[in-house]
Amino acid sequence: MAVEHYENFPVASLLCPPALRPAVMAIYHFARTADDLADEGDAPAAQRLQDLATYRADLAAIVQGGAPSPRWARVFAPLAAALQQFTLPAPLLHALLDAFEQDVHNPPYADRAALLDYCRLSANPVGRLLLHLYGMRDARSLHEADCICSALQLINFWQDLGVDAPRGRIYVPQDALRAAGLRSDDLRERRDSAAARGLVRSLCEWARALMLEGAPLAARVRGRAGWELALVVQGGLRILEKIARMDHASLLRRPTLSTSDAPLLLWRAARGRFA
Repeated sequence: MAVEHYENFPVASLLCPPALRPAVMAIYHFARTADDLADEGDAPAAQRLQDLATYRADLAAIVQGGAPSPRWARVFAPLAAALQQFTLPAPLLHALLDAFEQDVHNPPYADRAALLDYCRLSANPVGRLLLHLYGMRDARSLHEADCICSALQLINFWQDLGVDAPRGRIYVPQDALRAAGLRSDDLRERRDSAAARGLVRSLCEWARALMLEGAPLAARVRGRAGWELALVVQGGLRILEKIARMDHASLLRRPTLSTSDAPLLLWRAARGRFA
């Protein structure tokens, strides 16, 4: 489920239909490279935004049937082929770049609605692009895919709380912080407390409810892709279980999935167990 970085979606796994694998990999490398431009290294914010603008110009070029610059040819050549073969919706690719630009600005999120609006840009386009490849474009499927992708993004936030917060990346809604009697500095300095754990508990419950709302989609996606989606859902729910077992102390320790979790995830996926 990951290639070097922790991911919110599987990347060309063994369960991915072979005919779709090149397109999935093209989407992955497009998103991964843009994410690295926004978040990796020590370049100043202005340089990151300029690089993302150049990257967006290359995307616009291939959408119009033109040639990208040589800088990211290994990214845009496969993506251009996927765009041509599957008529991928370009606005979804641009939305991902909007999210990465937002990451550079690193704004606070006032409430859950604001954070979900970020997920609409950073995570939901991935699910919608994959559904497009699977030929599923009905409103119910799109809604459930959005729920799964937003839930995965939120789970990643609460899983990485002790990693992101010290770097100044606070994804916890500000109104939730205030309601818990906490400040952003409490998270930045990883101050563990009953209030902090209670906050994480409520955020995990929110993510779990969102995941369960979208989970029925896995039963309607046919073939290997359906199995893959079921395992993605189960993986997200398993991370929430691990956070709960550590009494929601993810400020102190980051829970992860390992190969030892695979049998349980496969069993649950086979039984269609999401509750």
